[in-house]
Amino acid sequence: MTTQSVQIPGYTAGTWSIDPVHSDVSFVVRHLGVSNVRGRFDSFAGEIVTAADPLQSSVRVTIDAASVNTNNDQRDGQVRSADFLDVATHPSLTFVSSGVRADGESFLVDGDLTVRGVTRPVTLTLEPSGFGKGFDGARIAGFSAATAISRKEFGIAQGPTGMAVGDNIRIQLEVEAVEQG
Repeated sequence: MTTQSVQIPGYTAGTWSIDPVHSDVSFVVRHLGVSNVRGRFDSFAGEIVTAADPLQSSVRVTIDAASVNTNNDQRDGQVRSADFLDVATHPSLTFVSSGVRADGESFLVDGDLTVRGVTRPVTLTLEPSGFGKGFDGARIAGFSAATAISRKEFGIAQGPTGMAVGDNIRIQLEVEAVEQG
């Protein structure tokens, strides 16, 4: 077995809580095959453990499905409905990592994403943004991550309007986390 050395400037091992005020969980999906609709989730929480060996790190995130926000109340109601996220039955989306791999200057974070009660493996491309201190002196860390999923693989139908929503959903995460303890 070959061990790969990974160097991240300022890297600090620790346990971090995602700061929702300075983080963003957003998505983009095709609408009617001609334009992109953007949205985000306004309520989420998570914990990141940066291990002494970065490849042994982990992350666990829970997203409040009802907090979806596309800047259109009617569309948000539709996304919350049984046609899409079905938040009455499935109030949370979750991601739990299962491994981290080096990929040049970035990393690949493998894990299980659960949407509508359906769990599928996904891989996030992750870039550490930095480690430092916040205004209050607390240690902070930043990360950017992205992936794409198939709506159909998670049991999310096309909705009542047929082909209005594309299958491919791009997910973007911008995370600032504060060291616990």
